[in-house]
Amino acid sequence: MSLSTATLIPGLALVAIGTILFLMRKKVEVVAKKSLRSMPAAILTLGLGGGWFLYQVTQLGEADFGNYKKLLFVFFLAIGVLSFFYTRDFLSVRGAAILCLMAAKVLLDAAFMEPQTSRLLLVGFVYVCILLALYLGTVPFRLRDFFDWLFGREIRVRIFGSIFAGYGMVLCITAFTY
Repeated sequence: MSLSTATLIPGLALVAIGTILFLMRKKVEVVAKKSLRSMPAAILTLGLGGGWFLYQVTQLGEADFGNYKKLLFVFFLAIGVLSFFYTRDFLSVRGAAILCLMAAKVLLDAAFMEPQTSRLLLVGFVYVCILLALYLGTVPFRLRDFFDWLFGREIRVRIFGSIFAGYGMVLCITAFTY
């Protein structure tokens, strides 16, 4: 993936998220709060994130514990399946955190060895996403608290929507300047 594509995709996603937040606050609030403990959302996010991670395990080379990839595959598959029985609460948040971390790897790989000034906007955003994913993967109930705060006043949702859409537009414009 080129740096332009890797910058354009998150930019378009941020514009879409920001626009949806800005225009459809009530619908987003209902969906966001329901998805936190939703089993279908957990199956989707953890299934995609876990599947992507297990695929990466099958691609390990000898220097990256590749000699043990079958054992690692079975171990991580067991963790993924058992999480549906032992850590059901906020499992969709953990799945989304896994997806975020896996996507971050792809985006950072695209920015690897590019000039520092050209990749700064993308890489800075990706690092913030990594920090959020690690934090929310550890304490996923904090996302519920954040949603309660965010949707408590309409102006907050509009501000966040505007920030997301604005930064997304900056990323989209930057993607065409490489």
